[in-house]
Amino acid sequence: MIKLRWWYGIVFNMILAALVVSGAAFYVVHIKRGNEAGQSQLVIKDQDSGTVYGRWPLEEGGEFAVEFVHSVNNTPVRDFFRNEGGMIHPVATRFYSLGAGMQSTLEEGQTLTRDGDAMVITGFTASYKELYYIVGTVSDHLLVINGETISLRELCGRNAHITLLIE
Repeated sequence: MIKLRWWYGIVFNMILAALVVSGAAFYVVHIKRGNEAGQSQLVIKDQDSGTVYGRWPLEEGGEFAVEFVHSVNNTPVRDFFRNEGGMIHPVATRFYSLGAGMQSTLEEGQTLTRDGDAMVITGFTASYKELYYIVGTVSDHLLVINGETISLRELCGRNAHITLLIE
């Protein structure tokens, strides 16, 4: 049997939840090393056409988050990411309810803590070149970056298949 990292389970469950209610997020690994000179930007593009929906400055070490309402347990999930060498590195996941589609085991080095009513998982080791999302049809996805909260439904449209990357 193949030993999968714990977050593969989260990804699978999120995809399953997306199929049920069209709104969960998932990640795909495409490794890239290094960062080009100049100011880095977080870019959101349409997966099919490549149309750029938006660009936001994101310096090395800068963070952003994506939040959505979980389609099964109807509670908020916020995933925090950091720009590390032009790669998107998960920092933490904050959620409020266990159950279908939520992580149930931790990988070595990860921790689960409580912050009030929320549960927070930290200690991620993977990095990504791109994140792929399907923008919610029932609940919105929100991008939180540089003190701004952006509705991805308003920016990209419901059920838009988008890619987040650092350029």
